[in-house]
Amino acid sequence: MNRSILFPSLAAFAIAAVALLSLPAETPATAAAAVDPAHQVTTTAYPETPLFGDTHLHTTNSFDAFGAGNRLTPDDALRFARGNAVTTASGMTAKLARPLDFLVIADHSDAIGVTTDLYNTAEADLSDPVLKRWRNMLHGDQQTAYLGTREIIAAFQSGKIPQDLIRPDRVAAMTQRIWDAQIASVERYNEPGKFTALHGFEFSLSIKGNSLHRNVIFRDGADKARTILPFPSQGSSGPEPLWAFMEAYEKATSGKVLAIPHNSNLSNGMFFGLTGPDGGPMSAEQARRRIAREPIIEATQFKGDSESHSALSRNDEFADFGDAGWENGNAPLSQLKKPEMLAGEYAREALKRGLQIQQRTGVNPYAFGMIGSTDSHTGLSTSEENNFFGKFSSDEPSASRMHSIVNPGIAATRIGHQYLAGGLAAVWATANTRAAIFDAMMRREVYATTGTRMSVRLFGGWNFAPSIFSADWVKIGYQHGVPMGGNLTAGKRAPRFIVQALKDPMGANLDRIQIVKGWIDAEGVTQEKVFDVVWSAPKKRKITNGRLTPVGDTVDLATATYANSIGAAELRNVWRDPEYRPGQKAFYYARVLEIPTPRWTAFDVLRFKAKPPAGAKLKDQERAYTSPIWVG
Repeated sequence: MNRSILFPSLAAFAIAAVALLSLPAETPATAAAAVDPAHQVTTTAYPETPLFGDTHLHTTNSFDAFGAGNRLTPDDALRFARGNAVTTASGMTAKLARPLDFLVIADHSDAIGVTTDLYNTAEADLSDPVLKRWRNMLHGDQQTAYLGTREIIAAFQSGKIPQDLIRPDRVAAMTQRIWDAQIASVERYNEPGKFTALHGFEFSLSIKGNSLHRNVIFRDGADKARTILPFPSQGSSGPEPLWAFMEAYEKATSGKVLAIPHNSNLSNGMFFGLTGPDGGPMSAEQARRRIAREPIIEATQFKGDSESHSALSRNDEFADFGDAGWENGNAPLSQLKKPEMLAGEYAREALKRGLQIQQRTGVNPYAFGMIGSTDSHTGLSTSEENNFFGKFSSDEPSASRMHSIVNPGIAATRIGHQYLAGGLAAVWATANTRAAIFDAMMRREVYATTGTRMSVRLFGGWNFAPSIFSADWVKIGYQHGVPMGGNLTAGKRAPRFIVQALKDPMGANLDRIQIVKGWIDAEGVTQEKVFDVVWSAPKKRKITNGRLTPVGDTVDLATATYANSIGAAELRNVWRDPEYRPGQKAFYYARVLEIPTPRWTAFDVLRFKAKPPAGAKLKDQERAYTSPIWVG
């Protein structure tokens, strides 16, 4: 079946990529990769254990990853995620302390493989002087190759890429070859019940450098994934062409696909707008289409945290986590940030805007759940602070990476130490299978962590009693309430929430659980409040002037260690909203904080006897954000 078809426009590509491609007959290779029918996967009545994975991992096939030195293939990435050791670009041995439960290879659909092709092209065969220079920089030393890669990334983000590099005939052929190989790799490592490998790609739309990126994930197997090619963002002015591609795929195959927005913090206010694509107020149909296609977002990853910002949540002492540097402007820093842009970038404010749009149209376009992931471009899905291999292969552990310039030549550049060590997607699924994981994402029964594997439960209802923990409270939560991601009809009484967190078995104790509430007041203005609902050492720690006494700090920077002599292994409570008004429309989500622990920068200081840059944070409090529960 030949899919190397030239399309005159992205719209035509979107239609033809799914409508013109017939489902292929099963080949012997396909049959061999299929799951053994004797392999039975147990599905529980309700989710019993969270699964931890990464929906945002790049391999050597992404143009920017290859340019920065990554040579790890999808096979390497999947073996690593399953717990095997691999050799990195610089020759180091990398291995996870614990394998992941699932992984999505999400290489960029745009220009897939083009830097590999440019690298392998003889200089004499290139006529474009920019491509010649980039080709030679990629062949230079690590620093020169890194600078060349940053130039290529900035050119893509700003829409200034030389057309010879992305000729449709060249890209179509490479895309077909790479996608077919990736599908084979994903099928090879997918083992239902033990490890789930899902098909996907990244739609990397940038408008004048403002990031509107989405990761696209399929519920389906190879038979349906082979009927399409990853949809490119070049030429799009918004996500609507991607949604059309997704709708056409589902119609043609009876399959299922969702999109996960990420790095809204680099969109300069474009991600969570109040208007539609025509510039007018968002309509009910536009809102309905968006939430149908994008039920969850990636709220935390290497390039910053998008849950909240201190300029928007001035009474929240923990709102600035992961914002430093990334708040300076869009991804290439071609446009610096203005204060009025922030409201369209951060999840909490978007959830509030969703209530406003719902009040006007009857539909909430921003009723999303939250996950974390890495956005690693090394082929290594690492999220542990003591095992951070960097955003790019050029950022692998070294004495200098804390000082690296992320945006060369830009005065407001980010500095290497401002990278976070990654995030994880936690999913309450009834089995470790593609279908169960995808379905949990669709119903938003998921939460984000900044890399920790703490277990977090949240249920909302009307009749939960404080004594519920003496019974099978999880079963009661499902039978008489809704889990995270669910909806409660507004009532005359205040809603009650069951919340529980268990520490990461290999990690730090817990500081506190907070409930973040957002609502619309009687004047139609959105409001928010953060409630501390349960915390460690309650006999010693009290709320004074609206602030809970800090948990303390056991971090020893000289050894990059901490002690679980403070905090708690488990926190749980049944909390009733003391400020609820009958009929109020609101959302509630839990934020769970660990005790302070060393950051990856502290481990680098110790390992390399390096001096940290001025202003570098060496410790922080890892955390989790649940998907909200909506009332009203």
